[in-house]
Amino acid sequence: MFNSLKCLKVTGEGTISVTPDQANITLGAITENRNLQQAQEENTTIISNVITGLVQLGIRKENIQTVVYRIETLYDYQDGTQIFRGYRVNHQLLIKVEEIDQTGRVVDLAVSLGANSVTNIEFTVAQPEVYYHHALQMALHNATQKALSLTSQLPVNLNPIPYKIEEVSVHPSPPIPYVTPMLAKAETTPIQPGEITISSTIKVEYQYY
Repeated sequence: MFNSLKCLKVTGEGTISVTPDQANITLGAITENRNLQQAQEENTTIISNVITGLVQLGIRKENIQTVVYRIETLYDYQDGTQIFRGYRVNHQLLIKVEEIDQTGRVVDLAVSLGANSVTNIEFTVAQPEVYYHHALQMALHNATQKALSLTSQLPVNLNPIPYKIEEVSVHPSPPIPYVTPMLAKAETTPIQPGEITISSTIKVEYQYY
């Protein structure tokens, strides 16, 4: 039936917007002191209290990990002269929050226990592959519609079954989190997770005669 087959190449794209169900929070303590041991001890006390409080809140210990531990020597400069000022200890934790509604409570609790650094909040989904597969299906449908559209006005017959499919890329795009100002009577810091965009792109080849 298909004699003198020719090839039609199109690109298909699929995009799906997903409401996040998890959050990764990077926060910690930065302490300074002229005495290194005192700076470390103060930092250790804060971080220990934060971890204990988070576990009591329901965060699993395996979802709390150190991602930064750094000690820096601090100097002031006066008239071109370097003057020793002390030490800075920076200890940052990465906290995986499996119940996204707890995001604000985690931040507030950590701050109340002495954390003075919140450097990043990233919203994610627990099973991104499920949504990506859906985006792939949308991309294939998009490619098929393009092929049908391109050949509908031509004196040719298109075989709608793809001859070749090539996965090009995946583009998860977590939004920059939006933190609203603290309200006077708010119980927790209101944090808006927004939406995550998951996209797929494929190259598809169809045969026609």
